[in-house]
Amino acid sequence: MLHSCSPWHPVAMMNRYLLPSLRLPALAALLAMLAASSAPADEGWHDLHEAVREGRIVPLPDILDWLEARYVGQVLEVELERDDGRMTYEVEMLGPQGQVVEFEFDAASGQLIGMEGVNINGMRREDGAE
Repeated sequence: MLHSCSPWHPVAMMNRYLLPSLRLPALAALLAMLAASSAPADEGWHDLHEAVREGRIVPLPDILDWLEARYVGQVLEVELERDDGRMTYEVEMLGPQGQVVEFEFDAASGQLIGMEGVNINGMRREDGAE
């Protein structure tokens, strides 16, 4: 069971990364995604916590830290999806010029595997790591 003092507790993660930059519709979508999962929400979070603890997937804060170091924008939505047995994080961000960009990461390795959107270069940080 996850405890509220755990950095992987859903409330702790949302307080640290998502709530400051999520708009109400994105938060509603995240909650709907959790409610629609095949396992009860507590079991789903437990399974994700176990996968992170066992090193099967990269912690979401690592992905968000990587993005923050390289791109300017606000996180609108985060999804963890399984496609053909491969787990991926999809992070949608709103850029400073109003552009919406989706970044896709391999959840097992944390590597960026795709970007989609308009004017992605307009979101790159000048001092960002490569």
